Amino acid sequence: MLSRMNTPEASPLGKPVANTDRYDPGLLFPIPRAPARAALGIGAPLPFQGVDIWNAYELSWLDARGKPRVALAELRVPADSPCIIESKSLKLYLNGFARERMGEPDVPAARLREDLSRAAGAPVAVALVPAQRFSALALAELEGESLDDIALDLDDYGPPDPEHLHAATDGSEAREILRSDLLKSNCPVTGQPDWASVQIAYAGPRLDRAGLLRYLVSFREHAGFHEQCVERIFVDIQARCSPRTLQVYARYTRRGGIDINPWRSSAGGGPPPNPRSARQ
Repeated sequence: MLSRMNTPEASPLGKPVANTDRYDPGLLFPIPRAPARAALGIGAPLPFQGVDIWNAYELSWLDARGKPRVALAELRVPADSPCIIESKSLKLYLNGFARERMGEPDVPAARLREDLSRAAGAPVAVALVPAQRFSALALAELEGESLDDIALDLDDYGPPDPEHLHAATDGSEAREILRSDLLKSNCPVTGQPDWASVQIAYAGPRLDRAGLLRYLVSFREHAGFHEQCVERIFVDIQARCSPRTLQVYARYTRRGGIDINPWRSSAGGGPPPNPRSARQ
């Protein structure tokens, strides 16, 4: 059972820690989702389905003969898991693979799957991309029509203000995909900036685009984990604009060799793609 010590302030974030070169799943630090969701009025059942896609670029282990192997790891944590995993603890945990003889990629993949699922409290999907496949990977940006060229005078950089959000009241409707590269928030523990591109796909009363951009910019000084920011965007748009369907997908730039990309959707359907953007 998680204790009151499983809070962001008790995590390794913002603290000097000794590096480890030995595999230790005890380094993983789960943080319950429920308190942040309660603050947003999110209870059970969840108003969305979703997943947090983590890409880890610094994974290495030893094969059976002691030769290093490297791979990229894609980790998919379901949004209905009881916990997120604090990112610095994940980095420290991954560092511990570096001197472990694990053989072929299926062995570290199985350990990742088991350890991360235990920490998150729900099954975590793991896929490894070996070095032989790196050349097949390509950059791609989120689909959608950009909001960022809208001419606006802006002076609201926080806290996030849903009063900026408006939908048409004249009966006009839309089914569209909008995006912005201007999302920024701050780590709630260290205060370091988190940069992201965000995609908003909806069907329903037409959103006021200028107001939506003002709202996204108002996250600029907000302190919140990536997952919490995306869920705030989702519930604010849902409450203020009443779309019939809504999806919010943010692609954050990496920190410590890891990027985190939360996706929340009311529309069902399959999981989102995992396109690595130019900023990632």
